[in-house]
Amino acid sequence: MPRPPGTRAGVALLALAALLLVPASAAASRANVAALQSALTRLHLYKGFVDGIKGPLTRKAVVRFQRRRGLVVDGIAGPQTRHALGRYGRPRLGSRVMRIGNRGWDVAALQYLLQRKGYGPGIADGIFGGLTQAAVVRAQSAAGIGVDGLAGRQTIRSLRGHGPAATDPGPGRFLRPVPGPIGDGFGAPRAGGRRHQGIDFPVAYGTRIGAAATGTTIFAGRNYGGYGNLVVIQHALGYTTWYAHMSSITSWVGERVSPGTRLGYVGSTGYSTGPHLHFEIRRYNTPINPVPLLTEAVASSRRPTRETSECSAADGAGGAAAPRGSSWIARERLCKR
Repeated sequence: MPRPPGTRAGVALLALAALLLVPASAAASRANVAALQSALTRLHLYKGFVDGIKGPLTRKAVVRFQRRRGLVVDGIAGPQTRHALGRYGRPRLGSRVMRIGNRGWDVAALQYLLQRKGYGPGIADGIFGGLTQAAVVRAQSAAGIGVDGLAGRQTIRSLRGHGPAATDPGPGRFLRPVPGPIGDGFGAPRAGGRRHQGIDFPVAYGTRIGAAATGTTIFAGRNYGGYGNLVVIQHALGYTTWYAHMSSITSWVGERVSPGTRLGYVGSTGYSTGPHLHFEIRRYNTPINPVPLLTEAVASSRRPTRETSECSAADGAGGAAAPRGSSWIARERLCKR
């Protein structure tokens, strides 16, 4: 039977509209995927990174949860699965003004949006605490909206907006954190068949270390897996930079850093054979080769300054247990490099 006039044109217009809506819908769903991953993490079902990408690990965790609760097993977090998640599966993002003490799906989604923009808080656990409030304040200040530390619809809209951090199609670009040549490169062989997860700058003890890009400090302290004194900066687009073996640290968790902001000084703490800076770039916690992302500019070019807070040789041996309650970065043990 022939189609009525205009039917083909109408179908074509509907198809075009659907194509135009897909990117926006996909972008909006990333925060919900992150909230799902956070909920499944709290239920000890998901072991991956809260990155807003629904891959095999996320689907496997959903399937395990559905089987545990006697639900239809399809690997899709639909309304029934969300309801079964209880307090971890509600309320939806934008349904309330979030503040200190709130918990739930919307808080985890907010934390993901904040982290994606580079404001921190460095974790998406669904708990609105001090670090999340500080990240909201930074986001509100940057967006030029009312700064009150409360996350309502206007704040969420600004985080979902198409600013440079959200729409940059290419990889991030980073300054060199210290002057000098690169020593051991990314992927260099290590004992036990391991590979070097970053690059080394064999520079003088006490050399000033600068932040490689704009971001927020999410870890600043002693790492018990071999990195020694470590600073980790969260940047936009899922990137983090890691600065290891420092003699002393001058940054702090929650500090908003600019390119070149002083983070500390080169040392030889942790598993280290001599003074150098071990530098990593990770994307969604996966180490990647920093060299293609580095510019020729140096974040810090001041002369080395001798610091007195170097750990002893015994401390540098590493291997001690992390203090109770310390973060996963403090416990990180991927570093017998």
